[in-house]
Amino acid sequence: MRKIAHRTCFFVSRTIYMACCCGCCSALRPRYKRLVDNIFPASPQDGLVKSNMEKLTFYSLSSPEKLDRIGEYLFQKASRDIYRRRHGFVIIAMEAMDQLLVACHSQTLNLFVESFLKMVQKLLESTDPQLQILATQSFVRFANIEEDTPSYHRRYDFFVSKFSAMCHSNHNDKPTRENIRLAGIQGLQGVIRKTVSDDLVENIWEAQHMDKIVPSLLYNMQTAEKYETVSCMETDTRDGLDDDPPRLAEACLRELVGRASFGHIRSVLRPVLTHFDRHELWVPTEFAVHTFKIIMFSIQAQYSYSVVEALLQHLDAGVGTRVRAARAAVLSSIVAFAAGDSVGPSVLEIINNLLTNLRASVARDSEKESDEKLYQEALINALGEFADHLPDFQKIDIMMFIVSKIPNQRGKGTKADSMLQSILLKSLLKVGSTYRTTELSKAFPAAFLDALLRLSGAGEAATRALLQRILHTLLDRRGNAAALAAPTVDYAKLGLIVEKCSRPDLIFISKHGYAIFSSLYDGLQLESNTAENVCAIYTTLALLCVELASEETVCDMLQLILSMQQSALSNPVLSTAQACRVHGAALALLALVPHVLLLPALQEYVAQIIEARREEAPHLLPPLLEDYDLSPSKMPNKLPYLMIDQMALAECLKACGVEARLQPAAPYAGAALAQRHSWVEAGAAQGRDSLADISAGPNAELDSANSSPGVQRHCGGGESVSLEALRRAASGPSEAERREAERRRATLNDTFRTAPFDHLLLITQPKYEIKEKLEEIFNSLSEEPLLGVGVGGSPAGKPTPCTKYFPELFLY
Repeated sequence: MRKIAHRTCFFVSRTIYMACCCGCCSALRPRYKRLVDNIFPASPQDGLVKSNMEKLTFYSLSSPEKLDRIGEYLFQKASRDIYRRRHGFVIIAMEAMDQLLVACHSQTLNLFVESFLKMVQKLLESTDPQLQILATQSFVRFANIEEDTPSYHRRYDFFVSKFSAMCHSNHNDKPTRENIRLAGIQGLQGVIRKTVSDDLVENIWEAQHMDKIVPSLLYNMQTAEKYETVSCMETDTRDGLDDDPPRLAEACLRELVGRASFGHIRSVLRPVLTHFDRHELWVPTEFAVHTFKIIMFSIQAQYSYSVVEALLQHLDAGVGTRVRAARAAVLSSIVAFAAGDSVGPSVLEIINNLLTNLRASVARDSEKESDEKLYQEALINALGEFADHLPDFQKIDIMMFIVSKIPNQRGKGTKADSMLQSILLKSLLKVGSTYRTTELSKAFPAAFLDALLRLSGAGEAATRALLQRILHTLLDRRGNAAALAAPTVDYAKLGLIVEKCSRPDLIFISKHGYAIFSSLYDGLQLESNTAENVCAIYTTLALLCVELASEETVCDMLQLILSMQQSALSNPVLSTAQACRVHGAALALLALVPHVLLLPALQEYVAQIIEARREEAPHLLPPLLEDYDLSPSKMPNKLPYLMIDQMALAECLKACGVEARLQPAAPYAGAALAQRHSWVEAGAAQGRDSLADISAGPNAELDSANSSPGVQRHCGGGESVSLEALRRAASGPSEAERREAERRRATLNDTFRTAPFDHLLLITQPKYEIKEKLEEIFNSLSEEPLLGVGVGGSPAGKPTPCTKYFPELFLY
């Protein structure tokens, strides 16, 4: 008992001694430590002691040099509590840190931040989700504080890595998992705000950081149940961002892209493209389209074309055709955003890249042709979407640029060239469909029109039909193309919109009409024509008739109709079905002329022809068929009384008060596409023979109606026509003569298309003085004048001065 009493007394005395020592020592401890100790309650459930916290705050503001020591001491206490799992006191310490951070002036903030970030890092390193979330919230508060002077030695590598890892949390409990991911996204947003605005601090745009931040945001965005892409202004009005990881990640990505300068755009786009490749997110395209639209909505407008360029360069990045098609589809969905802010070289650069990819697609041997076609269609759609948002003058430049890339092949070429020609024409059609024609001269610059007309002789029938569709798009200003898609003779029910032709359009057609009509006429003479080709050319001519409705143009249109009919009767290349289609298209065009110009006499004459054909030859009326089963008696050349008569047309025009300038034969037969403004062209258009043929003598082919169809012979009382000439006129040229004429025509056309200009000048220069040669010709024809007195010629026996019939030669 005595020993026990002694030990008890010893323990009590020791306790009292230690208490006294602690009391004495606490009075000697620094004041900032005593103030920090006093903010902690006896029980963590009581929370922070507010009165003592106010004292600590006042002391820190009064003695800012103590801030670093206060922060370090709070960090030490929190570290011990974390180790002992006393999380209540850790939360109190973090709350005290937050209040001190807010109370600090910006000049003294750097003294406290290091301890604060060490505390946040310590909490993030713990495995308790509650502490990780708490640390993230504190870091976000710190990120929203603006500092006057940056801290160059401060680094955020750990925070980027940790917050990115939290974005990929796979915690078993779904609410906890979503809270951790939300905290990770908020932390990344805080890092971005803290570092991206100041170039002197750590460069957040480096690859090591972007490769963690961007995939973390995309990983959370792709978990959304529904992708809703809205503009940046609409984003600010949406609620619920703080409790939905996909939407918060989207907002963070918008902020990141919006803060990126031109030099940093690629730093963001590279990990985006890599993430989609690694995780095979291109197919299906919904998420990819959603992501890139967010980027285009958020990026600074003047940099938007760089996103398109990056995606263009990534189109062929070593994957299958299906993925390429998906990338192209994404491109077509965003390319319009870049059009409005692209100027100068960037426009043609994007167009050239699209065309380059199209050519590469054609040249590529794909195992899955369907996927390759999807890829090509997506690129063409991208081209159209880009052009749709450009001004009209740039659309014309783009169309001319595309035309310059189209291989100009006539006849049969390689399969690759034919495919490339077709695809580029589809691209041209896509761009043309976005253009709004005001004046034909602006829609068809001379170089552009010539290029289109050269392509009208393409070897593939489908390619030629595609070219006509391009002309329809550019010619149709009043929405009549759909109604005129197929030949018809009943226009009253179509509801066509017809307006008076403007003066600039009349000037345009007077300058280029011969070349246009010649090209369309030649297009009807091809052996490979289908019903679709004839319908397409009919639509083009019908649109020209409607758009250029005027008394000045009616004779040209009627002359072309007569030429079409003559070619259907005499062209040996055309089959019976093709000839019937041309007859049907010619009558449909003839029926359209009085409808748009209100010519009653002509309308009555057309009605008579239609009625007669309905009774005896319905195969010569629309609609156009693929095949015609005709008896020999029903062949078109056996029904001359059902044909359109030139003299009757002239009388109808005179009855309506329109000057008739019609020729009895086809002035477009064998005409070259290149328009030459001289008397030679006019003579060729009227079917006159060359000077060489005329100089051969008065008996050389002058009596043949086929060799000189445009000259009307007026035989006097004592004049006679040879029997041989009449026989030739009745039978027409032989098969050999026709083939030779076709060969000469093809050679002439090819020479004028391919020969150098200097060579053309050399071969077309006359070898004699034109005036002297003409005087010689007229002297030789004095006994049988070329133009009779009834046409204004000189009396027989007197030479006709050439200045009277060829005034153009003497204007210079």
